[in-house]
Amino acid sequence: MTRTIAPRVRILVLLFIAVTGALLAGAGPASAHAALTGSDPAQGVVADKAPTQVSLTFSEKVALNDDSLRVLDPKGKPVQTGSPANVSGTTYAVRLKSGLADGTYTVTYQVVSADSHPVAGAYTFSVGAPSRTVVSGTGPTAGGGVVGGLYAFGRYVSYAGFIVLAGGAAFVLACWRHGAGVRPLQRLVVGGWVALTAATLWLLLLRGAYTGSGKFADVFDLDLLGQVLQTKTGAALVSRLLLLAAAALFVAVLFGTYTRREEGEEKRDLTFGLAVGGVVVAAGLATSWAMAEHASTGLQPGIAMPVDVVHLLAVAAWLGGLTALLTALYRAPAETPVEAAAVQRFSRVAFGSVLALVVTGAYQSWRQLGSWSAFTETRYGQLLLVKIGLVAVLVGIATVSRRWTGRLTDPAVRTGKARKTQARAEQVAASKATGDGKRTGTGTRDTQRAAQLARQRAAVDAAREKRLRDGDANRFGLRRSVLAEAGVAIVLLAVTTALTQTEPGRTEQEAKAATSAPADSGTKAASGALTLDMPFDTGGTDGKGVVSIDLDPARVGGNEMHVYVQRPNGRAFDVPEVKVSFTLEAKKIGPLPVNPDHITTGHWSASGVQIPMAGDWKIAVTVRTSDIDQVTVSKNAQIG
Repeated sequence: MTRTIAPRVRILVLLFIAVTGALLAGAGPASAHAALTGSDPAQGVVADKAPTQVSLTFSEKVALNDDSLRVLDPKGKPVQTGSPANVSGTTYAVRLKSGLADGTYTVTYQVVSADSHPVAGAYTFSVGAPSRTVVSGTGPTAGGGVVGGLYAFGRYVSYAGFIVLAGGAAFVLACWRHGAGVRPLQRLVVGGWVALTAATLWLLLLRGAYTGSGKFADVFDLDLLGQVLQTKTGAALVSRLLLLAAAALFVAVLFGTYTRREEGEEKRDLTFGLAVGGVVVAAGLATSWAMAEHASTGLQPGIAMPVDVVHLLAVAAWLGGLTALLTALYRAPAETPVEAAAVQRFSRVAFGSVLALVVTGAYQSWRQLGSWSAFTETRYGQLLLVKIGLVAVLVGIATVSRRWTGRLTDPAVRTGKARKTQARAEQVAASKATGDGKRTGTGTRDTQRAAQLARQRAAVDAAREKRLRDGDANRFGLRRSVLAEAGVAIVLLAVTTALTQTEPGRTEQEAKAATSAPADSGTKAASGALTLDMPFDTGGTDGKGVVSIDLDPARVGGNEMHVYVQRPNGRAFDVPEVKVSFTLEAKKIGPLPVNPDHITTGHWSASGVQIPMAGDWKIAVTVRTSDIDQVTVSKNAQIG
C-alpha cells in the first residue's frame, strides 16, 4: 500500500468505526413496529369493579408466549390465569383471577411484531381507588441492552455483506470480466460472502435473547434456538443460510472455472449461466429480508415484498459495484488496470440502479409514512429525510465521477503490453546467458545473476507503470470521487439499518392519534378504542347484567367491535342473542344494524364495522336472556 493510499484507507476505517460506534452508543430498546392502539381496561382508568380479563389491541398481529401478557397486583404478584390468546384480529387477552382486591394493577406485555421486532411496555389501571404499588420499571426491555446493540451490529454487517457479495459479483460479470482473475476483487467478494454468512449465524443465535430476556447468556440456550427456528424470522435466516451455500458454489465457479476459460462461445454460455444463477440467488437472499420485515406486514404486502426485493438488488448493484470499482482502481495490478470501458459500463448500471431506487423508494415512503407531516413528526420520517439527503449527496458525487469517466483512457494497458514484451526479451537473454555459461563453465552463477537482473527490471517496470497510471489526472480524479462516494455510502448504510429498526411513521402517528382520543360522556378512551358500559335488566329470571361495547379505532371507516356481557358479579354471561345498531340522529342516518359473531363465553365480535361520517352516534344494544325476555339499552358517543 503506497503512502498516498494509506491515509485514505485509514480515513475509511475510522469513518466505519465512528458510524458503528454511534449506532451502538445510541442503541436503547429497539423501536416497536407494532404499536399498542387499544386496551381494556384503559391506561389510568379507575374501574368500579374488577375486570374478568385484560385485552390489548396492537396495530398489527403479534406473536405471544405464555408470559407475553402479565397482570401484577399492588404487591407485584401475578393475577392472570392461563395463557394469553388472540380473541379477534389484533386483539389479545388474558383472563384474571376472581375476587381481585381494590388497588392499582400493572399490565406488562412483551410480544414480537409481525415484522420481527420485539415490542414491550407496561401501563396501570386501578380497581375501586388508586393505591401504592411495589411494581417498578416499565416492563421488560426487549431488544435493548448489550444484546440489542450486538443484534443491530449483526444486521449492519449482514446488509454490508450482501451488498458487497451481490454487487461485487455483478460488477465482475456485467462490467469487467477480466476482473474475475484479479485477486483483490476475489478477496472482496469472498469477504462479502463470509461477512453475510457469519452475521446470519450470529443473528440466529442472538434472536432468542433479543426478543426475550435480553440476557447474553441466553444466546447459547439450545431450547431457545429451537423456538426461534419455528418463527418466521428463524425460517428466513435458515433460508438465507441455504441460499448462501448456493452462493458459495457460484463464487467458486466465477473465480475458478470462469477465469480459466478462453474467450469464445463456451465462455459466453458460462457467462449467461452465471448471470441467470447469480440473479436468482441474489433475489432469493433479498427475499429473506423482505419476507420477515417491514414489507411483509401492513399495507399491500403482496406488492411491497417484490418492491423491497428490487430495492435491495438496486442498492447492491450500485453500492456493491461502487465498492468493487474502488478496489479495482486502488488495488488492481499494474498489468491489468480497470479499463475505461468497464468504468463506463458500471456508470450505466449505477444510473439504472438509481432510477430503480427512486421508484421503489417513493412507494416505500408512501407506504411507511402515509402523510407529509410524518416526515417531520416521526423518528422514521426524520431518518428517512437524512437518508434522502445522503442519497442526493451520493448522486451529486456520482455525477462528478461520470464526468471523470467520460475523460478516462487506457494508457496503462499499452504500457502493460510493452512490459510483457520486455519480460519475454529478458527471458530470452537469461536463456542465452545460461547457454553461454554452460559452454564457459560458469553456468550456475550467470543464471542466478540473469534471473536477479530480470526480477529487478520487472520490479522497476511495474513501479514505473504504477506511477504512470497514478499520474493520469483523469484516473486520479475518478479514484478520489469514487472514494468520496464510498465514504457517503458507509454512512447511508448505517442510516438504512437504523430505519429497519424504527417504527414506521404511519404506525407511530396512528398510535399517537389513538392515545390522544378524547373521552366522551359515558365513555372511556382506551388508547383509541371507544368503550361503553351499559347496565341492563330484561325483567326475567337471571336477566340483569352489564354489556360493554369496544369500538376500535372509533373513527370514520372500518372499525373492529367487541361486545362483552357480564353478570352483576363480573362473571362472563352467555346470553342467547346480542344485536347492535348505530344511529346518527342529527343527519337522519341509521339505524345501521350489526350482528356480531359469538366468540367465547360472554364475548361477541364483528370486524369491518363501517361508520360513514363523524358525529354523535347513538349506539344501541339489544340483549335477549330468554325466548321472551329482552331489552335494548343505548348510549351516545362521539365517533370520528
